[in-house]
Amino acid sequence: MITTLSIKNYALIEKLSIDFSKGFSIITGETGAGKSIILGALGLVLGKRADLTSLKNKEEKCIIEAHFEISKYNLSPFFESNELDYEDDTIVRREILPSGKSRAFINDSPVNLQVLQELSLFLIDIHSQQQTRELSEENVQFDIIDAIADNDQNIQQYQSLLKSYKADKTKLNSLIKKQGESLKEQEYHSFLLNELVEASLKSGEQEILEDDFEKLNNVEIIKESLDKSLAVANEEQIGVLYNLKEIKASLQKIASFSTDYNSLLERISSVAIEFDDISDELSRCSDKLVNDPVQLDFIGQKLQLIYNLQKKHQVSTIDELLEIQTQLENSVFELGHLEAEIESLTEAIQEKAELLDVTATSIHDNRLLAIPILSKKMIVILDTLGMPNVRFDIQVKQSATYYPNGKDEIQFLFSANKGTDFGILKKVASGGEMSRIMLAVKAILAQYSKLPTLIFDEIDTGVSGEIAIKMGEIMKEMSKTMQIFAITHLPQIAAKGNAHFKVSKSTVGEDTQSELKLLTDEERIIEIAQMLSGAVVSDSALNHAKALLN
Repeated sequence: MITTLSIKNYALIEKLSIDFSKGFSIITGETGAGKSIILGALGLVLGKRADLTSLKNKEEKCIIEAHFEISKYNLSPFFESNELDYEDDTIVRREILPSGKSRAFINDSPVNLQVLQELSLFLIDIHSQQQTRELSEENVQFDIIDAIADNDQNIQQYQSLLKSYKADKTKLNSLIKKQGESLKEQEYHSFLLNELVEASLKSGEQEILEDDFEKLNNVEIIKESLDKSLAVANEEQIGVLYNLKEIKASLQKIASFSTDYNSLLERISSVAIEFDDISDELSRCSDKLVNDPVQLDFIGQKLQLIYNLQKKHQVSTIDELLEIQTQLENSVFELGHLEAEIESLTEAIQEKAELLDVTATSIHDNRLLAIPILSKKMIVILDTLGMPNVRFDIQVKQSATYYPNGKDEIQFLFSANKGTDFGILKKVASGGEMSRIMLAVKAILAQYSKLPTLIFDEIDTGVSGEIAIKMGEIMKEMSKTMQIFAITHLPQIAAKGNAHFKVSKSTVGEDTQSELKLLTDEERIIEIAQMLSGAVVSDSALNHAKALLN
């Protein structure tokens, strides 16, 4: 319940601080006195958007602070999940700075508006004429039935499954799209891969092939050059080897005379050994050299294949071609993996759909059981509110569509009088009838769920006399288990409250101000008498007011 509301520099309110009690509180005041300002201030505390027009003095910040007693609401998990300090006496504060910037705090911890809005659902329910019209909306009608059906746990389970189901469906659609795009390229990729696989490429192969090709392609020139080199090296009397031996023999004669000569002998000996080895290698190369046109043609074709593949893939090495081959293999593998993933995901979606169907059926069955209970209770309450012939035909049918709260579709049909056909609620119910139906709904819901503080904003629209008295009695009965506020113009309802607040507007110099005041017993009699007879209070009105209060 809300225990304190403080307002500073908001609209027509310069400064206000008021305490509230549990039970049934009444708020009255003339039209334009500022009742909507109080609701607007509460709206800001509950997370509604703010702007600079909210500031009375544009040079100072606006501060609205509300204290809530929340010990009975089991809100510790909410505070823990949002990393907020929990207090049984929780303080919510909104500040609007002259710059237009807005700040929100819960127990002095800054929060964003979304967190504040989520918390507000547990704190205050402001029932306005707009909410009465919302009674015609399907989601509101389902909320009413589900509260009686005790469907909360089933719906939470269903919504968790639905979230997972939709996520899987989204992923599946993405995979199918990706598969479709991959299939378009698959034939071409397979062709490219087969080309590379059939080429049997090996790292370093190109250099060897190019070397072999040069040898075979120039075999005659190479053979001629090798043989000529061998002849120069080995020819008797004038060959290189013969002359090296002659030089070596000459140096041996003088090597002992000087270290310099000895060094030259060693060097020429090394040259002779090295050149002898070169001669042997020249001989081996000459012996191995064979003119093989078939092999030359094979190597030429293989090199041409490599060059063509390099040109096609815009690379210059076999290693790069092998990397492309690996990528193509992975692409083909990925397509196969996609098919397996799609199949697995399709099965998972089917399983979740089956679970969703089971849960939705459970929700549906509970609703069918709750509908007669709701109809009976509403008829009883509305009978006391002057609608003795009211009838409801609430139809809930399962569909093939997964809605956020199940698979049901609802028709909330209504008839107010004997002999009239059922019609859709929003089309056939008058404003006064809708107000009474909504009050009946709230009274019933109070028996099944812990509603937060409930504020009825002129729910008495379209009613008067005895019906107004009955409405006041219903709200007073509801206030035994929850905090109720009623903003009203009817003295019959005002007289039923445990506490009575009056909103008034006054002019101070050039300034207009609104204030909210808790009335004393005597002030309350006068206020109700004025509501009965107008500004001039007659003795009859005073006596009537006292009678209503008693």
